[in-house]
Amino acid sequence: MTVSSTPDIRNVALVGHQGSGKTLLTEAMLHASGAVDRLGAVSEGSTASDFHPSEQEREMSIFTSLLTVEWNGRKVNLLDTPGYSDFSSEVIAAMKVTDTALHVVDARSGVEVGTEAGWSYGEQMETPSLFVINHIDHGSADFRSIVEEIETRFGPGTTVVQFPAGEGSRTLVDVLRMKQLYYPEGETEPEIQPIDDAFREEAVERHETLAEDIAASDEDLMETYFEQGELTTEQMRDGLRAAMINRDLFPIFVTSAAEGVGVSRLMDVIDEVCPSPNARPVETEDGDTLIPNPKADTVAFVYRTMEQEHVGEYSFVRVYDGTLASGQDLENPATGATERIGQIYEINGEERNNVPRLVAGDLGALVKLEDTNTNDTLRAPDSSVVIPPIQFPRPRYSMAVEATESGTEDKLAQGLHQVTAEDPSLRYEHDAILNQLTLSGQGEMHLQIAKSRIRRRAGVEVRFIRPRISYRETIEDRATADYRHKKQSGGAGEFADISLLVEPVEGAFDPPDSVDVRGEETVETDWGAEVHFVDAIVGGVIDMNTFFSSIQKGVLNVMEEGPVAGFPVGDVRVCIYDGGMHPVDSNEAAFKRAANQCFKQAFSRANPVLLEPIHKVTVTTPDEYTGDVISDLNTRRGRIQGINTQGSLQKVNAEVPEAELHKYSTTLRSVTHGRGLHTTQFSHYDAMPTNVQEEVVEEATAEAAA
Repeated sequence: MTVSSTPDIRNVALVGHQGSGKTLLTEAMLHASGAVDRLGAVSEGSTASDFHPSEQEREMSIFTSLLTVEWNGRKVNLLDTPGYSDFSSEVIAAMKVTDTALHVVDARSGVEVGTEAGWSYGEQMETPSLFVINHIDHGSADFRSIVEEIETRFGPGTTVVQFPAGEGSRTLVDVLRMKQLYYPEGETEPEIQPIDDAFREEAVERHETLAEDIAASDEDLMETYFEQGELTTEQMRDGLRAAMINRDLFPIFVTSAAEGVGVSRLMDVIDEVCPSPNARPVETEDGDTLIPNPKADTVAFVYRTMEQEHVGEYSFVRVYDGTLASGQDLENPATGATERIGQIYEINGEERNNVPRLVAGDLGALVKLEDTNTNDTLRAPDSSVVIPPIQFPRPRYSMAVEATESGTEDKLAQGLHQVTAEDPSLRYEHDAILNQLTLSGQGEMHLQIAKSRIRRRAGVEVRFIRPRISYRETIEDRATADYRHKKQSGGAGEFADISLLVEPVEGAFDPPDSVDVRGEETVETDWGAEVHFVDAIVGGVIDMNTFFSSIQKGVLNVMEEGPVAGFPVGDVRVCIYDGGMHPVDSNEAAFKRAANQCFKQAFSRANPVLLEPIHKVTVTTPDEYTGDVISDLNTRRGRIQGINTQGSLQKVNAEVPEAELHKYSTTLRSVTHGRGLHTTQFSHYDAMPTNVQEEVVEEATAEAAA
């Protein structure tokens, strides 16, 4: 459906916990609109949303699907997002370009971690939101307790618009219209009925509450409400839209997607109440406000990139301003490239329909862009507009990655570059110290999907192995050492005599009585630690003007691969306090070698320790699993820092060694039956227990020997 008017567009993202019924609700919307003849089933892989082989194999959404329906002459773009936490980046990207977030809550389970996550994304992006309690026909559904749960967690702005007329009923009471809606089996449109006496009192009470909530959000409506004692349906509808745009109100609706109950009414709400793109101006990177106008210069934003078999690479776009048309030349300010716009597609799941243009506010897809990736803006050549990029989450899961076949390393690098350009929530890096490539994402399944994409894109098979940990070495005590380097081979010899004192870097240097400090220089390591070099040579026993840099290089060379297990050294003070030199045989090479050996000896006497990276971990879990989560963290040497309550959910904050977080997302999913979620962020380095250090040193020694 091609539209020429921005107000005739609705962009709606369905978000929520895995299993809440987003995909089936999307399917029911397609069915109600006449876009499909019959409801597909997730278990059969026959829904319009879950068309990718990976989704059909796993019977779950992995990618956000764009689907388009026509309702009352308007174009509705539906974004069916995955609920599995590994694919949160898909949800965030969809929320970036939507104008309404439809939070689907399972009537059988209530508010879950995925509900919480979707809500937080909406808060960050200030997205107008509504709630849909789905599966209301199920025998275990408890509408009123779930409403109470939603109100407790998401605030007083939540307000009921519909409630079921009896448990497991095909009848809803709509308190906005003050009508009862009965959905006959097999029908998508309801029979409009008067409200039964059994529900009349509750309906009146909820209608008055809804009217008061709407009036309280607008001074003019409040005045009208006081004068008239009520609001018309039209006034309530317009007031609800304005309150949603300002995120003052979050209406609650009811559906049974499998039975088609409430779906057509929900589509009416999307049409009549949810905002169009022109009601939500966007702020550009320069801080200017962009109000969608089909007649302005074209500005489009690539929110997602995905390769599809037999088609090539799709660039999914939202047109923020102007009209996107075939044949246009648009500039990509991120790369400086000019892109010629070829075919433009309206997307309906796997199906695509060629359209001549997309107007401001619309969503669609482009193919064969030469140098444009996710998060890039495409704009008219004389425009200065840049759409702010999507802020993707930090990785929570990492694996070392290597090509299975020797000689295909270049292909692997190419594949990693391609998949991370398409999905910026994936990150790869090469650790020169550990000599390993790591790929990081949101979880084990996220990386498995990435592996498949690398195979398809670059034609290379890869394997994942447990990543090595980037430990660090330091000392806990003060120690000294003397070393004399003497070499005579018939010609010019080598001679250097040096005495070093080493200690941890803690405040200012407190020298022994026999040491006279002349100066101190600080070198910062690439991992944020410091090495302090103290010149305490008196009487010219070593010419520090000539040999200081050589001594420094000798020490720093050892620090690159520390004496304990070959890891970088830091947070050490090195005091050069005595030594000797030869007028002929002393040179830079001699002092570099002497400093190298002397530092090793002093370091080994100063109680050397290994430092391990510690991460701040936040686990969000339903209350009933809190004890199991804490118990598991304790087995991982985690230190619990606190627990915060958010409605029925608990947030456990802990500090956990990186080595203990390998595949933690998989374990957490098992412990919480798929209802837990965690975030992790590097915090600091800390000394590890002696028994753990012995194991690491033994392993590192064995690897070095091999």
